[in-house]
This record gives sequence, structure tokens and C-alpha cells, in this order.
Amino acid sequence: MTKRVLLVDDDRDIREALGQTLELADLKPTLSGSFVEAKDHMTRSFDGVIVSDIRMPGRDGFHLLDYVRDTDPELPVILLTGEADIPMAVRAMSAGAYEFLEKPCAPQDFVAVVERALKARGLVLENRRLKSELEAGDAASRMLVGRSKLSDDLRNQARAAARAGTEALIMGEPGSGTPKMAEVIHLLSAAAGRPFIKRAASSLDADGLTEAFNDALDGTLYLDEITGLSPAMQLLLLDRLEEGGVARILAGTTQNLQDAMGAGRFNPELFYRLDLMRVRIPPLRERPEDIPVLFHHYVLLACEQANLAPPEITADLTARLMAQDWPGNARALMNVAMRFALGLDEEDTQVAGGLVAQMAQVERSLLIAALQRHNGRATEVAKELQLPRKTFYDKLTKHGLRAEDYRVN
Repeated sequence: MTKRVLLVDDDRDIREALGQTLELADLKPTLSGSFVEAKDHMTRSFDGVIVSDIRMPGRDGFHLLDYVRDTDPELPVILLTGEADIPMAVRAMSAGAYEFLEKPCAPQDFVAVVERALKARGLVLENRRLKSELEAGDAASRMLVGRSKLSDDLRNQARAAARAGTEALIMGEPGSGTPKMAEVIHLLSAAAGRPFIKRAASSLDADGLTEAFNDALDGTLYLDEITGLSPAMQLLLLDRLEEGGVARILAGTTQNLQDAMGAGRFNPELFYRLDLMRVRIPPLRERPEDIPVLFHHYVLLACEQANLAPPEITADLTARLMAQDWPGNARALMNVAMRFALGLDEEDTQVAGGLVAQMAQVERSLLIAALQRHNGRATEVAKELQLPRKTFYDKLTKHGLRAEDYRVN
């Protein structure tokens, strides 16, 4: 939460008293005696809130409010007055004031309103920052949200697959977003301006496959859940690829294709043809630090679509989200975020066992993610997590984890 408060009041004694109240609450006030003196702080980038007296000589609090509303309608302004005036309060709220308080105001009530406004301002600024990040950079930066090392690796895999221009396999658990990854690869590739066609593999017969290739022309054809192709269609697809002159194929799967080959359900020749490039989307349980970022992103999207003010995402809610394994991955997280944004119930974010159990699950998830990032190298993991070696191993034992299980040869 941001802590800056611009306090505007022409009465020096009141100004300094309110400033001291804010400082005692660990907030950071900037004191001004007039609108003119405070004006330069009132910008769209101001990372705080404004508290202003209404009755001031010259430009009063209503003038200040109008100026702020023109500059940034999402910058909270709390208006103060020494007179109990109901029409004035109605006017203040109608003009867009965040809150209207009568002086003298009990310090705890004053601080509570300011802190609530600061939380709202912090959320607005964070949403703007996320939106700015999404609008910048390439398709991988815009569309593949996450700050973990695994997310960085995933974006780099997408870029590498796009540069290669060959067939590619996109592998991920249910709900991980294999179709979205295919679109990102297409948008990053030299074929970005050409058609991008998606088809469910299980729905294709010979005519359907021909039609899909014709629709894709010299662009990209994404076949979702490639294991759904019948044996005959697998052979036909392989023949078309061998002939050349067709759209680039990206194939998605939530299944283990090598197991499918071993069971005789997938053509080995087709597998090796598609496996020229491979992109694996890590499940959310392997990158728990991405869960709050993704949830925030999905809440923002849902609020924009429904024209709603974004609700506050509390630390408790974030802990509950991170404590879950999310077998439905990004799709399940998105569904919960949409319901949360619309003010519906939060049943899907509940974890049994209370705070202690929730925090234990979060700790376990973070340990697993760190072990995977460092390929099971215990010394590096303990260093990253800033844990003494003995404490680190005690925690592994507590959660039934072994560093060697996360070593990839």
C-alpha cells in the first residue's frame, strides 16, 4: 500500500495536527496551505491520496476536487469541513469526493478513511502498471503473464519456436492454455500476418483436414489435443506434411505422447515429425509465485469487461490462492477471478485447516518451485530462500520433499 498523503488546509495548527496524526499511523504526509501550493503534486502519477479542507480563501476544496477529477478521476480526494452541513456533504460526494469528514474527526476514524483510500489508489496504480506492461513488448510479453523464472523460460521457448518456423508440440496439463500458446507462437513468427486456424483434432475427418489446410493457407494450423486424431487421420496428416507446401502445424496435447506411442495409440513417425520443437507449459503448482500476478491480471480483465471497479485483493485471499495446487491451472484460476470480480462467492479459494494449514501449503509450494528452478541443488535453493542449511533440510523433511527428486539429468 502506498503511504503518501497530500494534506491541504489553510489553518496551520489544524494542518500540523492532522499531519502528526498521519505520521503516527506510519503514513507520509506532505503539508500545503493552499490549492496553489499543492497543485504541482496533483498529477496522474501521484502515488497517494489528497485530504483537503473545503473552506479556504481563494481556491476552495471544491475547486481542488474539480481540478483533480480533470487530472485523474481515480485519484481519491477526502474533503474536510468544520461545519456540519448536509447539503455540502451531498455536493462533495456528488462531485466525486472519495469521502466527506467533519472536523474535528477522531484520529482513528480519520486514519481509517485515509488508509482505505490509499489501498484503493494502490490498486489503481498497480492495475495501470500491469496494463502498461501488457501493452509493451512482443506477444510473449503481452500474453504470457508471470514473473517467475519458469515464466521467463516459457516466453523464451515461445520465441525460439516462432523463430524456427517448423512444426511444434505444445504440451501442458488441462487448463494450462495450449491454444493460447499456439497463438503466441504464431504472432511471434514470420507468418503473423497470415491466417491462424484452430481445430479440435478429434473433430477432423479427411474433408475436415483438407478444409483446415485450405483455410490456413500459408499461415498456421493449430490442432488441439492431437491424440484425438484417428490412426487413419494420423497417417493422412503425416502424408500432407511430407508432401510440403502446407500451413505450419502446431499441435497441442495434455497427454503423454510417448505413453500413447507405447500403447499403439499414436503414430511414432508423426510424433517425431511434430516434435521438431517442443514447448512445455509448466503447471501453476510449479510456479506458485505467478498465481497472485495471474489472478490480479484476470480480475482486471473481468472488471474492464463488466465496467466494474476492481475489488481489493487481500493478503489473506492471496495466501489462500497460493495454497492450492490448481489442477485446472490457468483456466480454473481465471474462473475464480471472474467470480471474485463480479462479487460472487469465494468458495473455490477456501483451504481447509485454517491459517496454519494454508501457510504450510504455501511454504511447500515455494520450496518445490525453488527446487525446480535450481535443478534440485540444495545449496542454491537454501541461499535463494535465505535459510540456514539445517533449517532448509528440516523444512524438506517436514513437507516430505527430497532435493534429489528434482534433479534433471
